[in-house]
Amino acid sequence: MRINKFLAECGVASRRNCDKLISEGLVTVNGKVCSLGQEINESEDVVVVDGKKINRVKKFSYYIMNKPKGYVCTVKDDKGRKTVMDLLPPSVDRVFPVGRLDYDSEGLLILTNDGDFCNRLIHPSSEIPKTYLVKIEGSLEDAQLAKLSKGVVIDGVKTKKCTIKIVDETKAFTKYHVTVTEGRNREIRKMFLTVGKEVKFLKRIKIGDLTMGSLDRGAVRKLTQDEIEYLKNL
Repeated sequence: MRINKFLAECGVASRRNCDKLISEGLVTVNGKVCSLGQEINESEDVVVVDGKKINRVKKFSYYIMNKPKGYVCTVKDDKGRKTVMDLLPPSVDRVFPVGRLDYDSEGLLILTNDGDFCNRLIHPSSEIPKTYLVKIEGSLEDAQLAKLSKGVVIDGVKTKKCTIKIVDETKAFTKYHVTVTEGRNREIRKMFLTVGKEVKFLKRIKIGDLTMGSLDRGAVRKLTQDEIEYLKNL
C-alpha cells in the first residue's frame, strides 16, 4: 500500500496533506525517512509521523463545522495562524478537515478521520457540487455571467462549467449562489477576478444538498448517519 493512502486511512490527514508531511521529512518507516509514493507493508512496517507512531483507526468519526473567517483549514499551520482544529472541543476524536476553505472564507466544513471518504469528497473526478454565497460590489453584466458560467482560465487551466444565480441585489452590492464541482485553491475568488470583480464575502453553504442548518458560526456537531450515507453516495 502507498504510504499516503495508509496515512489517510489512519486518520492522519487527507492524501494531499499526507504527501506534504512526507515531503517535509516528517514521516519515517522503520526508522528511515520515507519518500513520496513509497510502498509499505501496513501489517508489519512501523510508521511514525512527527515522532508519533501511527496505528489504524478502529472507528471513523464525521463532523460538520460552520467555519468562521480567520482560521485555516489544516491540522497545523507553519505560519502560526489559528486553525479549525482550535475550534474543536476536547471530546472530538482526532480528525482533519476535508478540502479547503481559505483564511478569509467561512461556512460548511467537514472533518473526519476517514481518508477514503475524504478523498472521494475532494477528488475532481467525483464532481460533487459545492454551493457558495458570494458577495461583490456592484453586479455582473450578462456577458460576465455567461463567461463565468462557461468556464474561465485561472492559473493556466480552464474551470469547469458552473451555475450562478442572483439571490439579493442592491445599488451597492449583489449576492450570488455559485455552484462549482471543483475544489481548486481560491477558485471562486480567482474566477471573479477574471471579470474584474473582487469577492467581498464568501461562504460555503452546501455540499450536494447537505447544509449546516442552524449551526452557529464556529460551532461543530457530529454528522448523522443519514448525512454520512448521503455524502458517501454522492
